[in-house]
Amino acid sequence: MAGDFRGKVALITGVGRVGQIGHAVARGFGVAGAQLIIVGHDATVVAERATDLTASGVAVRAVAGDLTTPDTAGRAVALAKQAFGGLDVVVNVAGGLLNFGPVLDVRPEQLEREVAVNLETAFLVSQAAIPALLERGGGAIVNFASVAVLKPQRHMASYSAAKAAVAGLTRALARELADRRVRVNAVAPGMVKTAANLAQVKDAKVHWVELDQVVNAVLFLASDAAGAVTGEILPVAGDV
Repeated sequence: MAGDFRGKVALITGVGRVGQIGHAVARGFGVAGAQLIIVGHDATVVAERATDLTASGVAVRAVAGDLTTPDTAGRAVALAKQAFGGLDVVVNVAGGLLNFGPVLDVRPEQLEREVAVNLETAFLVSQAAIPALLERGGGAIVNFASVAVLKPQRHMASYSAAKAAVAGLTRALARELADRRVRVNAVAPGMVKTAANLAQVKDAKVHWVELDQVVNAVLFLASDAAGAVTGEILPVAGDV
């Protein structure tokens, strides 16, 4: 895995079940030496992940709550400062595909929820975290867009639109914060080989992306090796 994060503090959202993307990203930063603040909506599940990571020697604190409200993001950043003295990296994993089907079947409340879990979470967490990053002299934010932004598919209109907004947020923040040493990038994964995706797709022919490939891309963008990289949407899809 790329990067040495010893002495760094990373806040990672969307940390839930073992084998899902948020858990894999948190584990990757822990292996690389980071101190972690992990955030998930299910208090029991995120506490279990914190226990697992602590058992493997990682310094970690857990926060549970709804990231579509400012309160949870604020509590996570405050805990990073209280427990570890500051914040260096933010990874906005929280989000996901909620609506799959014809655009004519998407109800207004479904669109609002898709935008909330993908765009609003990344916006609110970044907004809460930026002052803490600036206090450390800079840092890195890595968002999760999707290959659906770069190569839209049928029956994914609301998801593609929400993730396109994440890409726009990424580029806007990168421009706004470039002179203040905060880099903002995003990964755009294809179909990631998780237990949930395997169960959903079943026998369909899919070009799978391994979890470690996504984690390594995130670690690179957050690391000093990507010190001159900002405002980029990095495809992690394994095809063209």
